[in-house]
Amino acid sequence: MRITPTNITKLKENQIFVFGSNLSGIHGSGAAKTARKWGALYGLEEGLQGNTYAIPTKDEYAKGTLSIEHIKPYIDTFIQFTKENLDLIFLVTEIGCGLAGLTSNQVAPLFKDSIKLKNVYLPQKFYDILTI
Repeated sequence: MRITPTNITKLKENQIFVFGSNLSGIHGSGAAKTARKWGALYGLEEGLQGNTYAIPTKDEYAKGTLSIEHIKPYIDTFIQFTKENLDLIFLVTEIGCGLAGLTSNQVAPLFKDSIKLKNVYLPQKFYDILTI
């Protein structure tokens, strides 16, 4: 099983911390704030930034949560990116399930195409939902 550690405090050179962001790229709290220490860039809402990868889950004001339908294309882009970068290990956090207020049951299915990828680690809750 490829399970993301619950509390990530260090990254190896080839590890990427995958976190939820807002459409303004203001990484001010939660996992997004943590991502800043590994290269998340202020003003960039999506994609690879240092040893991080941002996936938008909140609106540009960081107040409203994006719909699952709005988040899905960002996750699809992320999954394609992981397939093109097999030398990197992606540690997916519980994206959207913290400050954005979504549930694992809502978000985990968006990652179903990544379950077989050897370079993608998912949170235990996501893995449990996807392997039932």
